[in-house]
Amino acid sequence: MAEEISVVIREATPEDAQEILTMSKQVGSETEFLVMDEEGLQLSPERLALELGYLAESTNNLLLVALVGEKIVGTASVKATNEYRIAHIGEIGISLLKEYWGFGLGTLLIEEIIDWAKNSKKIFRLELQVQVRNERAVHLYQKLGFEIESTMPRGARSDAGEFLDVYQMSYLDL
Repeated sequence: MAEEISVVIREATPEDAQEILTMSKQVGSETEFLVMDEEGLQLSPERLALELGYLAESTNNLLLVALVGEKIVGTASVKATNEYRIAHIGEIGISLLKEYWGFGLGTLLIEEIIDWAKNSKKIFRLELQVQVRNERAVHLYQKLGFEIESTMPRGARSDAGEFLDVYQMSYLDL
């Protein structure tokens, strides 16, 4: 890779709401590897700003943004519940604008999530679902220590209606 970029990774703030929504629509239209489509997150900027405020106060939830210059080019999240019996489980979501694939940003974002989880003293299991056909993502997660726990037949569907297998993966070294 000849080109280098400078990236800043930080926690999302309520002021990021509109740009996150714009980015989510673009990402959703660029790949079928995500659950969301070109409609994006389906929230109003005001609602997302409120949610981002709640996230900032949570001890077991996180939303990171990756910025190149002033532009949000990716997000990574950990979503957990407050229900005691499962509050230690964080579900990961990650998305990057397609023009920023291949720069190592996915690796940086997942490493930040793992580091945050280790320091949280609240999250003791990270998990995610990834389409089997998304070989680049599967390789990334395995490289960082995630293990495939199961395959879910018909775990997703392509835009053309084809059923797709999905891996359930987890990271337990927390």
